[in-house]
Amino acid sequence: MNNTWKLAIAAAATLTLSGCVIVTDPDDDWDRSSSAWEYRQKDNHAYITDLRLGAPMDQVRAELGRPDFSEGFSSNGSEVIVLRYRTQHRHSDGETTYDETTPLVFVDGALAGWGESVVRDYPVTRYSQN
Repeated sequence: MNNTWKLAIAAAATLTLSGCVIVTDPDDDWDRSSSAWEYRQKDNHAYITDLRLGAPMDQVRAELGRPDFSEGFSSNGSEVIVLRYRTQHRHSDGETTYDETTPLVFVDGALAGWGESVVRDYPVTRYSQN
């Protein structure tokens, strides 16, 4: 058998035996396939429905993972953190938008409320950078 045939057979075997490698981000806490976001959204909604006022922010973050959006500001000398988690589907555009999330409002590390009315009605003193 000449070298050309040996090389052709080796190339064919390599292509036949090649596999697929899937790389995942260990810091990403959920899969981005369509069914995964649906499960995540459903789980987020169920967890938020059972929340109690005063729940520690660290505990909520441990359960829900990284928020889709977050904001922080000062109000009347308190630290206010707003974490937004996806809880409803509105747009089939592959992006999560504010109107698809539920805001959780933490004051000094404890859950003070959730929902758009809480965010809208909370007195805010925002820091400005000069």
